[in-house]
Amino acid sequence: MNQVIDIIDEGKINQILENTKSSSQEEILQILQKAEKKKGLSLKEIGFLLQTKDQDLWDKIFSVAHQIKKDIYGERIVFFAPLYISSFCVNDCEYCAFHCRNKTPRMKLSLKEVEEQTKQLIGMGHKRLLLEFGEHPTNDIDYVVEVIEKIYNTKQENGEIRRANINVAATTVEDYRKLKAVGIGTYQLFQETYHRETYQKMHPRGPKSDYERQIFAHDRAFEAGIDDVGIGVLFGLYDYKFEVLALVSHAQYLEKKHNVGPHTLSVPRFQPAETVDISLEHKVSEDDLLKIIAVLRLAVPYTGMIISTRERAEIREKAFEIGISQTSAASRTSPGGYGSEENLEQFSLADHRNLDEVILGVMKKGLLPSFCTACYREGRTGEEFMHIAKPGEIHNLCRPNAILTLKEYLEDYATPEVKGLGEKIIQKYLVQISDANNRQKETEDKLRRIVKGERDLYF
Repeated sequence: MNQVIDIIDEGKINQILENTKSSSQEEILQILQKAEKKKGLSLKEIGFLLQTKDQDLWDKIFSVAHQIKKDIYGERIVFFAPLYISSFCVNDCEYCAFHCRNKTPRMKLSLKEVEEQTKQLIGMGHKRLLLEFGEHPTNDIDYVVEVIEKIYNTKQENGEIRRANINVAATTVEDYRKLKAVGIGTYQLFQETYHRETYQKMHPRGPKSDYERQIFAHDRAFEAGIDDVGIGVLFGLYDYKFEVLALVSHAQYLEKKHNVGPHTLSVPRFQPAETVDISLEHKVSEDDLLKIIAVLRLAVPYTGMIISTRERAEIREKAFEIGISQTSAASRTSPGGYGSEENLEQFSLADHRNLDEVILGVMKKGLLPSFCTACYREGRTGEEFMHIAKPGEIHNLCRPNAILTLKEYLEDYATPEVKGLGEKIIQKYLVQISDANNRQKETEDKLRRIVKGERDLYF
């Protein structure tokens, strides 16, 4: 029988933090030499990195994180948008505007409204979504399935949503099987905080107050056949050093038990929200967040990492350099929020740029925007994905697929400035595609076909 201590041993984590308070420069450099091999780190090694005080050593940590990200994920940044489906919720989470004590009117999208919101997102150029549902009897699994089907069946001109990742409350194996059957991408669920006392404080009422139900949700998803899962922490609720060690411990547990680590790690940071009034003792600064991202990239090198529009543009662009491989853009955090600003938002945002502006910023940094969903549809998920991600071979597929999806965006949605720079970015990375199996030549052929009107070409 699974036990929480198999995932999170609080006593062990606290002891590691106590034993790693001081270290020599030589010890940190040895850990970085190990990290460069891209095999991951032990919890104790992560503890030493997290507690480093020397700024010169932090500069080295950032440098190694940058190189590992480049080696495994290359230059690409994958884009998605959240789509909030319902703000109805029975939980009373202290940090969330959707908590049940907030008496502001709620909204649940009809299937027609789902279609309208999806068209808004397609019209921006998005190809993948993260669907967000509050936990409530009206948001049952059959409704969730209908929403996903509606999204996949919605087309607009050359555009469509090719993959929907899902964030729904912890549920049963039977319900997860229904999500698997309808073709979801990644199932994402955060523990929010792994520190049990803080977890109970932050979740005083509602089914989410069950720590065990939450932490074993991914095991039930695996049992149902879902092999791509995402985990994360809401940083700021408790000591971030503890949370990083716990998050990596969870990732190591999933890999050991299921032979598949998490597909993604997310690093959201607490942001204010309507009727949320909590005093946090463990606030996480922007500098702290960048340190968290760098250490996680060293600790779990194969895993995709996500940053949201909770953070300012400047911080996001720094994060792209040291570890982040996926990001949201042009986000709204309320049901019906695309095209409307009047509904209850889950939390406040810091990056309000539209998708075109975010893409322009990414390309000015020399990075390659991507809307690729090929791995999901080619069955490169779970163990299959790990087999190509861990040795750093994934970017041999990601680079050409990113180029093709960027070309689609340039043809269908981009402003003239973005299109001009985008063509230069495509040429920059096209010549870097391996000639193995004529991949570069095939990519050039697919680019010509896109110009002629074909879409959804991928490797």
